[in-house]
Amino acid sequence: MENKLGLVVKVFLLSMMLSLLIKYAAPSLMIPGTDTIALVMVLLPAVIMAIALLWRFQGQKQN
Repeated sequence: MENKLGLVVKVFLLSMMLSLLIKYAAPSLMIPGTDTIALVMVLLPAVIMAIALLWRFQGQKQN
């Protein structure tokens, strides 16, 4: 039970830090609001996850 609570606390803190970073630091970044930038921002998490899962799958396949 303690391990699950620790995981929840870590995820909560990481989420809070990320939201504060987006709220206060992101406006200072001068990123143009173009369609290409929006598409990259939407698709990038899925691409990163796919690469990570493929990498993990390849590692398990070799063992």
